[in-house]
Amino acid sequence: MEEINILINKAKLEKRIEEMGKQISKDYEGKELVFIGILKGSVMFMAELAKHVKNSVQLDFMDVSSYVGTESSGNVKINKDIRDGIEGKDVIIVEDIIDTGRTLTYVAEYLKQKNPSSVKIATMLSKPSRRVMELKVDYIGFAIEDKFVVGYGLDYNEKYRNLPYIGYIEN
Repeated sequence: MEEINILINKAKLEKRIEEMGKQISKDYEGKELVFIGILKGSVMFMAELAKHVKNSVQLDFMDVSSYVGTESSGNVKINKDIRDGIEGKDVIIVEDIIDTGRTLTYVAEYLKQKNPSSVKIATMLSKPSRRVMELKVDYIGFAIEDKFVVGYGLDYNEKYRNLPYIGYIEN
């Protein structure tokens, strides 16, 4: 079993997500939102974030893949598309972590073709040192260094998603 070190504890995580929810509520005052979560990692973050947004929030999901093992292949594949139309709607893509930026760049451009009113990005974690694509991220929970992180939706071989904090595994 891997040794997991705590990077962001539960209280700090919950406080930051609440702050992000308040900022989104303020930015979109009086508007309905569509959160599009990227499966599977975003589920816990998206659910918690939605609880702190005062607006009406519709939830939808996409399943996209670009990773082989722990490395990004650079090729993005949509395994599950959104179910409902987003034309004329304010969309926030909700992601657990942004690494290279390839996947989110692809997803944002793909969704913009569906003519939403706006598309913004919210991520729980960002690894700016790994970015290879220019990507505007509108809401960032935490910028972290290049560590392999697990917990709060993030996994290692489908394990550790249920941890109530963000931890990292030493190599």
